[in-house]
Amino acid sequence: METNFIDYVKIVCRSGKGGRGSAHMHRAKYVPMGGPDGGDGGRGGHVYLRGNRNYWTLLHLRYERHVFASHGGNGGKSRSHGADGEDRYIDVPCGTVVYDAMTGRYICDVTTDGQLVLLLQGGRGGLGNWNFRTSTNQAPRYAQPGEPMREQTIILELKMLADVGLVGFPNAGKSTLVNAISSAHPKIAGYPFTTLEPSVGVVQYRDNRSFVIADIPGIIEGASEGRGLGLRFLRHIERNALLLFMVPADTDNILHEYEVLLNELEQYNPDLAKKQRMLAVTKADLIDDELQQLLSAELPSDVPVVFISSVTNYHLTELKDMLWQQLEAIPDLHHEAIASAAHRDKDFDFLQSELAAEGQDDVIEILDDDAIEDVDDDIEILDEMEDV
Repeated sequence: METNFIDYVKIVCRSGKGGRGSAHMHRAKYVPMGGPDGGDGGRGGHVYLRGNRNYWTLLHLRYERHVFASHGGNGGKSRSHGADGEDRYIDVPCGTVVYDAMTGRYICDVTTDGQLVLLLQGGRGGLGNWNFRTSTNQAPRYAQPGEPMREQTIILELKMLADVGLVGFPNAGKSTLVNAISSAHPKIAGYPFTTLEPSVGVVQYRDNRSFVIADIPGIIEGASEGRGLGLRFLRHIERNALLLFMVPADTDNILHEYEVLLNELEQYNPDLAKKQRMLAVTKADLIDDELQQLLSAELPSDVPVVFISSVTNYHLTELKDMLWQQLEAIPDLHHEAIASAAHRDKDFDFLQSELAAEGQDDVIEILDDDAIEDVDDDIEILDEMEDV
């Protein structure tokens, strides 16, 4: 069954062409030398991105692959100004990052509700011959063409805005933890890859304080190379200030699993290794206190560690305390580094495999009949200007 959670879309955007100026000469009874009165052309429509908190997915853009602004109107006689083209607004959920689909270059980021970003500027309208009259050239018979339209194929990626991101292998208890400490209720089952799409929960803390926790599908070894579901959803933890690694207590080698998970993140984005990290050993209800002490000696010493059980609520309060303390200790400068991790350009080779994995590897090139006529008009006007 196809999910409604769409976090990756490729669309074609095109701004409007500027209208051409008029080279009209005034003609009226009893006015033998009326002179130039050609008006200016209108500007082409702009293409904007607009943050909208009412959207939580890019599903509404999946079936609108082309966003075209209208062209500016041509100038007319009696110094009539052409109509400006209608602007187009692309509403996106907060947390959307935009890339150039041809080069993978980072373009912009939309993070707040109502934020406006000018994606493509419409072409300026051409000046009419009224603007070119001088004392020595009182009857110019030429005008400017409008500036051409701008077209670009872009990739929209939704990267969740959350404070804490959960990282773990399938069936590590991530969804169970989210269900236990937040108001979110992701699907929970006893088989791997139960979680097929990211989920976000708000964790209520003391004194009416709260923080946001994000769960992504389980990562497997080789996820950074496209195995499993990890490659598709790793982008959602690029914004997180703190990463909570989760490894079950009944794992043969907890330290090894932690190192494998960390290596996959580094392979996907080296900046992820610079984030604050914690390790939660889940399913602690399956072991006794003596075994817990033995396992503690084998755990990594460079990150805070806590044993928890989401089923019995064992040490969940301690976990929330540690998460809050870690979040509060993160300096403001580190938040800028978090933003830069989500803003890096895409590697071109990686971009091609990513488009193929998303089933959007087709290159869209659109040139309709109106656009062809506009190009012909521009060529004709330029030829007239050269003759003058």
